[in-house]
Amino acid sequence: MNQPRQTASYLSKRLTAAGLQPVSRYGQNFLIDLNLVDLIANSAELRKDDVVLEVGTGVGSLTSRLSDAAGAVLTIEIDANLHRLAKEEVGWRPNVRLLHGDALHNKNTLRPDMMVQIRDAMQRIGDDARFLLVANLPYNVATPIISNLMLETPSPDVVVATIQKELGDRIIAEPGSKDYGALSVWLQSLCKCSIVRILSPKVFWPRPNVDSAIIRLDAQPEWRAQIPDLRYFHETVRALFFHRRKFLRSVVVSGMKGRLDKRQVDEVLGALGHSENARTEELPVAEIQKLVEGLRQAELKAQADA
Repeated sequence: MNQPRQTASYLSKRLTAAGLQPVSRYGQNFLIDLNLVDLIANSAELRKDDVVLEVGTGVGSLTSRLSDAAGAVLTIEIDANLHRLAKEEVGWRPNVRLLHGDALHNKNTLRPDMMVQIRDAMQRIGDDARFLLVANLPYNVATPIISNLMLETPSPDVVVATIQKELGDRIIAEPGSKDYGALSVWLQSLCKCSIVRILSPKVFWPRPNVDSAIIRLDAQPEWRAQIPDLRYFHETVRALFFHRRKFLRSVVVSGMKGRLDKRQVDEVLGALGHSENARTEELPVAEIQKLVEGLRQAELKAQADA
């Protein structure tokens, strides 16, 4: 099928003809290297029983490639003018559904009808349906989109997305590094995380001020099943890294305020063998998982004894 030619000159003429300019507040940076657009689509290894979510339709260049390979594509664009242009480019495709609006309801929750449509599409495809996020993500929403999707039912089987390289570094970071934090622990607890390619600013129009990265996350259902309460885990991990330079005990006491007292916190830390000088950012993912579960059990016991 004919694909939109997403070169800088094509995009400039296309938007100018419609009286438009890229909108910085929406994080609009169009990928103009067609080989890299293909790389994003190909890295997802799509099948005809896949349901794909794309956040940031743009003018539909990636959308068309996803449509060629997947069973269904739900693509969402916040910019009304771009949404209209994308309808001209890909709206005629029977397996593409375009939404206009924000993919986020607020910072911590996704737009609810988006996931309803994903579930409906998967039900239509049948038992073999997979759910994937494949997108050139606007920089300003990449973290909440990816993080919140991991709490959803279903959560993505695969994520392939273009994001800021700095964010990619945080996702794959190892304990003790400056980039290691709550996002690293959250995503590495659920997925195998890797960087497919680093992208320079010159492959985008307009050029961003930072390098970008294509990431791939592969969900590991058995890892997910080992976390008894995903929402508790997600919130507690974020609390543990809120004051990352403080000692672990101080961070835990602060994060569990009103839920566990200092004695109860010390019992959990002592049972796990953590010293007074331990710091959260030095703990491997598996150790943080044990700590969070220890705190959860202590909190349940405290509630039962109250």
